[in-house]
Amino acid sequence: MATSKDRLAQARSIADRIARDFGLEIFDVQLRRESIGWVLRIFIDKVVQSDMTTETNITETVTVEDCQCVSTDVSAVLDAEFSFEYPYTLEVSSPGLDRPLRHAADCQRFIGRLARFVVAEAINGQNYLSGRIVGVEKICPDRSSNQNLEHIVIKTGRSVEHIPWANVTRARLEVEL
Repeated sequence: MATSKDRLAQARSIADRIARDFGLEIFDVQLRRESIGWVLRIFIDKVVQSDMTTETNITETVTVEDCQCVSTDVSAVLDAEFSFEYPYTLEVSSPGLDRPLRHAADCQRFIGRLARFVVAEAINGQNYLSGRIVGVEKICPDRSSNQNLEHIVIKTGRSVEHIPWANVTRARLEVEL
């Protein structure tokens, strides 16, 4: 009998295969029991394209049509390949305007955007920092260490802060009006 983890891996593999066919990538896949029953939630995202001439990332948003195409194809493949003993609802959507930032690479992708960071160790007496992402710096602590430390650079209202990514417990984009 397949475990929940096995089913999730199987669903992610199917979704990833189909998303790539549409030039998309999988942001997250969740299989949860909710009040309406089991829900298989797939979050898709556009693949980041770097603009080598300006050293910036071109970020496009996921459209309703993207979600519909992926949903239709994933549904067909799941019906044939996905083994789950309970009825479930399939949802396909984008991570949203206030999406989580899960890696320093996400911060690099969204340079120029407003974000909020929660840190484990206070920076200048603050555990919550909000500001515009200015960049991501890779810092090598010493020559004997092969591990680079990444710092997220944000411009707050009054200053520029350098946040070690290892200190970040949660981060997400802020919705700008």
